[in-house]
Amino acid sequence: MIRHLVLFRLNEGVERDDPRVVRGVEAFRSLDGEIPEIRSWECAWNISDRPIAYDFVINSAFEDADALRRYVEHPRHQAGVGLWREFATWVIADYEF
Repeated sequence: MIRHLVLFRLNEGVERDDPRVVRGVEAFRSLDGEIPEIRSWECAWNISDRPIAYDFVINSAFEDADALRRYVEHPRHQAGVGLWREFATWVIADYEF
């Protein structure tokens, strides 16, 4: 199995209630059950107020590297990425477990 973690940081001046952000969050929340490669899916807002903390997280799992690749290339995933590019930056970590 591969764990796929994505940590998002909203751009300066962008708030959670910005309509673009609301659409972006919904786009990613709606992926669970829509992309067959997803084995587990969690996404949520960070609750820490520490200055080094990121704002939003996706914690997901995939059977293998091929499944992760198919997810990354899936049009619904790519549409969500396109939305988030407008208002955030992110880091990714993938590891086997």
